[in-house]
Amino acid sequence: MFNAVFSQLILVQILIKIFFNLKGEIMRKSLFMVLSSILLIVGGQAAFSGGHSVTLDDVKARGNLLCGVSTGAPGFATIDDSGKDVGFDVDYCRALAAAIFGDPMAVKFVGLTSAVRFTALAAGEVDILARNTTWTYSRDTDLKQTFLGVNYYDGQGFMVKKDLGVNSTLELDGATVCIQVGTTTELNLADYFKENGMSYEPVPTADNAESQQQYLAGACDTYTTDASALHGTRVNLENPDDHLVLPEIISKEPLGPLVRHGDDNWADIGRWVLNALIIAEEKGITQSNIDSWKDTKDAEIHRLLGTGDDDILAMVGLPKNAMYNAIKAGGNYGEIFENNLGATSGINIERGVNASWTKGGILYSPPFR
Repeated sequence: MFNAVFSQLILVQILIKIFFNLKGEIMRKSLFMVLSSILLIVGGQAAFSGGHSVTLDDVKARGNLLCGVSTGAPGFATIDDSGKDVGFDVDYCRALAAAIFGDPMAVKFVGLTSAVRFTALAAGEVDILARNTTWTYSRDTDLKQTFLGVNYYDGQGFMVKKDLGVNSTLELDGATVCIQVGTTTELNLADYFKENGMSYEPVPTADNAESQQQYLAGACDTYTTDASALHGTRVNLENPDDHLVLPEIISKEPLGPLVRHGDDNWADIGRWVLNALIIAEEKGITQSNIDSWKDTKDAEIHRLLGTGDDDILAMVGLPKNAMYNAIKAGGNYGEIFENNLGATSGINIERGVNASWTKGGILYSPPFR
């Protein structure tokens, strides 16, 4: 591509020199039309080159996707007894790998703590970060990260042992609090206690697993993180009924996958895989019934699954059936939620605002056209 554009630019330079040496209005007009055509071609090719994804090339050349995930967040990213990576964020990355390679197993998961996740992404150690990460202004701008959308609307909560005798966060004045460093929960915690005239003593931890260990060992009275993570942790404790997730939610935590700034085409790919999973649930397309939709009259479904005449995924360098493969890998958004966070998983988190907009939630994807 570069060589072709370079050669045409040299030709343009030569023609411009000829243009200014020509005499005669007709000759100049004819050459001007030729120059205009060449510049349009060059401009179009340059634009295509600018929209090309270097990250996608690297992923294909490597043969797998490098996905940064949590080092241990029940429901989102953990390793099961067989040694397999499982979880809500894990299934998203498998869907992305399936869209690229047609194989949901063509992905390597890289466990990252809160403190190193952004530097790992910026340094190219991972291609994408799907690590229950909150989308904020400073992360989007100052850290030069591109969030691809919201895959889970969360909020910060607190868990305590029932024998502490506390039923509200407003009763935690003077408490010791296990808190992960390098997270928005640090700022939220400080703001909340200050606003309510309370004091606390932080017990810094590297990740959710250490927070849990310190909490169970009695190093802190409470530990705080996203409410979804607290519910996931509680259900896996030896005696979950001995612990209580307090009712207050003290923040907005829109979680979602993110990539480095500078490769818009790669961001488009990750964003539209997420959107495809959301649209699939909205349309009723599931992992098991996906092949039954080939005769539908719904044009958007044909575009989504690659069963129609349109090949709009060529715009981002993906095969026509990429979203079919993504949905087939682990199901639609609702199936992924249920399997990892819902009743099937044992964590029993209700959909709430994370339900489709057609079912009273706020999950909503732009149209696939």
